[in-house]
Amino acid sequence: MKPEILLVEPMMPAIEQALDAAYTVHRLSAAPDRDRLVAELADRVHAVVTGGGTGVKNAVVDALPKLGIVAINGVGTDAVDLEHCRGRGVRVTNTPDVLTDDVADLAIGLLIATSRRMAVGDRFVRAGQWPTGKLPLARKVSGKRLGVLGLGRIGEAIARRAEAFGMSIAYTNRKPREGVPYRFVASPADLARESDILVVAASAGPDSRNMVGRELLDALGPDGILVNVARGSVVDEPELLAALTEGRIGGAGLDVFADEPNVPEGFYGLDNVVLQPHQASATVETRMAMGRLVLDNLEAFFAGRPLPTAVV
Repeated sequence: MKPEILLVEPMMPAIEQALDAAYTVHRLSAAPDRDRLVAELADRVHAVVTGGGTGVKNAVVDALPKLGIVAINGVGTDAVDLEHCRGRGVRVTNTPDVLTDDVADLAIGLLIATSRRMAVGDRFVRAGQWPTGKLPLARKVSGKRLGVLGLGRIGEAIARRAEAFGMSIAYTNRKPREGVPYRFVASPADLARESDILVVAASAGPDSRNMVGRELLDALGPDGILVNVARGSVVDEPELLAALTEGRIGGAGLDVFADEPNVPEGFYGLDNVVLQPHQASATVETRMAMGRLVLDNLEAFFAGRPLPTAVV
């Protein structure tokens, strides 16, 4: 018999086909009564596959006594209680590295789109306003001071791309990184104060919740731009919305939000904001690579081999 797994949210069709070929897959997102499905599967499910933003609740972990692995289709682990899983003897994996380039690419795209007011220009042309109207001048990108909040894999990839724009690059981290050519700034507020553009690439968790708040936003200043490709929880959204509305920062490019997919409606009418639906890793190539890594971790788990990308 095939091992039984619980798939929390849809994946690429080819990846789901591979899952179906190897396992008996129970799709939580398609269940009319999700709690009932979990209860019915209590003694049968050995693996949960979920997305990085969705994760899995402790109640579901506890309701599956034979659960041995939570395979996250994403790099973020903040939506899974790692300590709870560790205490239950449940392994956790994610999909690092394969999405680094796409997330870094989108960060640069948001940086450019916000600075150059590209979304505003697009709406201007589509509305037929070009013949009679005139757009305000935008802000230059090349040569700006870039601050990277969190110089992990993704933060470093963003910094490397920014070098091509002649930017001066500084970063803050829990501690300085060895072997990188960028300037370390110990305080996030000091980094913001010394930056024209601040990109948030920090890991989410209790220590970073609302790290980007009023003090940091005021340090960034009325001409500064914030780009967030990390997690919505790292930014205090009400404070960000107030800073944008009051002109205390110049603009923001946002791919992530605190309560996805619910975005505060106050952002909708702001021309100094570019919004994306958490799609930094959303390319065919990367989603396939992420899915294959999920498959590799599941195969290794059921074969009793070391997990390729274990977190717990």
